[in-house]
Formats: sequence, structure tokens, C-alpha cells
Amino acid sequence: MISFQDIKKGLLISLWFVFLTFPLLVIKVDPIERVITWRWQNMFWVALGSFCCVIISRVYKARKATLQKRAKQGLEAKRAEKGPRLLHDPKVYMPILIGGGLFSLAFPLLFSTYQTNIMVTALMYVVLGLGLNIVVGVAGLLDLGYVAFYAVGAYAYALLNLHFGMSFWLVLPIGGLLAAGFGILLGFPVLRLRGDYLAIVTLGFGEIIRLILENWNDFSRGPSGISNIPRPGLFGLDLSLDQSITYLYYLMIGLVLFTIFMVNRLQNSRIGRAWFALREDEIACQAMGIDKTRTKLTAFSLGATWAGMVGVIFAAKTTFVNPASFTFLESAIILCIVVLGGMGSIIGVIIAAMILILMPEYLRAFSEYRMLIFGAVLVMMMVFRPQGIIANVRRTYKIPE
Repeated sequence: MISFQDIKKGLLISLWFVFLTFPLLVIKVDPIERVITWRWQNMFWVALGSFCCVIISRVYKARKATLQKRAKQGLEAKRAEKGPRLLHDPKVYMPILIGGGLFSLAFPLLFSTYQTNIMVTALMYVVLGLGLNIVVGVAGLLDLGYVAFYAVGAYAYALLNLHFGMSFWLVLPIGGLLAAGFGILLGFPVLRLRGDYLAIVTLGFGEIIRLILENWNDFSRGPSGISNIPRPGLFGLDLSLDQSITYLYYLMIGLVLFTIFMVNRLQNSRIGRAWFALREDEIACQAMGIDKTRTKLTAFSLGATWAGMVGVIFAAKTTFVNPASFTFLESAIILCIVVLGGMGSIIGVIIAAMILILMPEYLRAFSEYRMLIFGAVLVMMMVFRPQGIIANVRRTYKIPE
């Protein structure tokens, strides 16, 4: 199954990885003692690990090609039939849902405040991923400036509270509406753009918002940011820091459930089917009479709404906002969540958000290598499962005879 060409390619790739990581993993400079330490064992492990990954990927692809060939011949038809039935069988997923729900409700009671705070951040990225999933995963519009809507929601709460004393619950829907308005504002200039051109324009939009917030001192206080933002209240009660984090956790659980419900209903609605058609073929979609302008603007505005609401919660959670929190890296992470989870898949986005947000946090013991591990996991996923953790099942419609 493994040919000489596979081994040769594996050796070449391992040498290339050694060359790329040599300055980072092999050379260690101590500027105080002015000593250079050569860690040759790291070079060996990088070469061995990359070579093994290449061989495993080759074996996996060969096995996958064999299985596909057998499936075409009818040998795997029975197994393929059992998959969807098992997935939709209530006996399978109902205990998982009940167990997951009970664990989520008891999480603050079982773990420390620090762990709860991390989970709040992960849940925020779940909502952000589901919001971007509408734009990228369902409608097929590559948006690299999604963090701009996140910033609009955060600064909406910070500024409205600072100047007008508005409370969290009053600003929460306002932040979502403002972000939706900015989504429509972004949507109009990009109606005729697709692919790379659309990505560049949305990236520029995100950078424009960040630079405005960073340089317009009279409006946003510039790089210094806005501090002392109040946390959400609970019927006028004074909550301690631990109680506020627990309260935010349950608030995020409610928002995640609400987002899942709304996104699922949107995907199964008429506008959802129009988004899927737009993603598959824009010209055919327009030829079938679907209003392309309204469909794109609806995707941008609804996707931005969730980012604006999470931005309000982010400002309440950290009690401080500044432009440095809304860089392109945030958009890239959210986009990675959507791609890794599976384009258009709700469950896949939730799992991917938990992996990508919690994994770097729990790998702090490997502080020197955690981002390397983080990148390696993403590369392995794209090699072995490019469709994502849970691929979205294409809908089929049968006309009754």
C-alpha cells in the first residue's frame, strides 16, 4: 500500500519541516548569559513526526479511495444505509442531549470560577461561530471582517453606558441591531463581488472599523479604551465576581440555545434554502428567480446580529474594551471554527469552538509548543477530513408519484 514514491515524498516533507522549524525549536538563545543551546533532539522529533504524518495521510487516502470504489460496486450500500438512521435515532442522541444538558447546568457547581470563566469564553465563540456560519457556511460568502460587528456590539454597550447610563439588558438588543445595520452597510458594496475579491473587501471593512476606534480619541478614547463597564445586573442585586461569572455562564447557555434554535429555523426556512442555493451556484440561483440582493443582505445582517450581541456580553464580561481586542486574528479564529466544524453544520461548529478555544487554554503547560500543536491539529484536520468534523448533509427532496 505504501510505495517508494510515498516514502520519498515523506522524507522530503520532513526535511522541509525541519528547515522551517530549525530556528524556533533547535536554537535557543539566552540573551542574559549570551549562550546558545542547540536542541538537536527537537529536530529529530520534528522530522519523525512529519514523516509519520505524511505516511499516515497516504495510507488514509489509499484506504478511502478503496472504500469509495467498493461503495460504487455496491459492497458498502448496507453500511451507508445504516449511518443516517443511526444518526437520527432518538435512542442514540436523546441520552447524549440529556447528559450534556445536565452537565452544562451543573458545570459552575462542579468546577472552579476560573474554569467557568473559560467556558463562558468558549460559549461566546460558539455563538460567534454560529453567526458566521450563516454568512460563510450557509450562504457561501467569505467574510474576513466579521470581528468588526463584534467590535460594534462591544463599543455600543461601552459608549451608551458611558454617556447615557444605559443598562446591559437595554443595550443587548441595540447592539445586535446596530451590528445588523453595519452588516447591511457592508453588504451593499459587495453585492457584485465573489470569492477572493469579497474576502479582501470584508477584510478591509474590519480593519477600517478597528482603525477608526483606535484613532478617533474623542469618540472611542483611542488605544486607551473604555474601562469600568458594569456587569449585567440581576434584579438590582449586588453580585460578587464569582457570582457575576456564574450568572454570565447561565446567560451564555441561554443565548447559545436561542441561537441554535434560530439558526436551525433559518436554515430550514425559505430564506435558508435561498442561502444554500446561493452558495452552490449564484448564477443558477438568480436564474431561478431568487432575489440575490435581498438574500445576501439578509445573510450579512443576520450573521452580524449575533456578533453584536456577543460583543455586548464581551464588554460586560471584561468590563474593559479597546481596539486591540478586535484584530484580524479574531476573525481568523472564528472562520477556523466554521471551517473545522463543517460548513453549515450547527453541531460541528459547537464542537469546533470548544476544541479551538479550550485546547490552547489547557495546553498552557506546553507554552512553547501549544501554538505549534494548535496549528498541527488544524493541518491534520484539513488533510484527513477537509469537510469538517461533522459534514452538513445535503438535503434531498422527493416528488410524490
